[in-house]
Amino acid sequence: MTAAPQTVELRRLRKRAQFLNAATGQRAGRTAFSLQAIAVGEPEAGIGFTVTKKTGNSPQRNRIKRRLRAAVRACGTDFHAQHDYVLVGRRDALTLPFSKIVSDLSSAIAKVHAKPRDPGIARP
Repeated sequence: MTAAPQTVELRRLRKRAQFLNAATGQRAGRTAFSLQAIAVGEPEAGIGFTVTKKTGNSPQRNRIKRRLRAAVRACGTDFHAQHDYVLVGRRDALTLPFSKIVSDLSSAIAKVHAKPRDPGIARP
């Protein structure tokens, strides 16, 4: 018997204030999207999507959002509780292979949660 993939319940961000709040947090840029994340008081993780009009017409913007939503479902267990995330879609999300988008999202989540390095330590 195969194990079903674990799904994590993600809350959808719907209010403009939630998107603006996430914009003040940590960021990680990738080819297909930019990820913004911030800690919040809600018990579960929140996710929001935005794609601006300069990325293309409405069918293209909708396709970008669909691909990003599918990538979020694929990386569902990587999201941390008590955080809000906003994915800002880019035009390259239309042409990149889906596996690349998923791996980029996973690495972006790890980057926004990584501890900042101590600037006082000199590198060799």
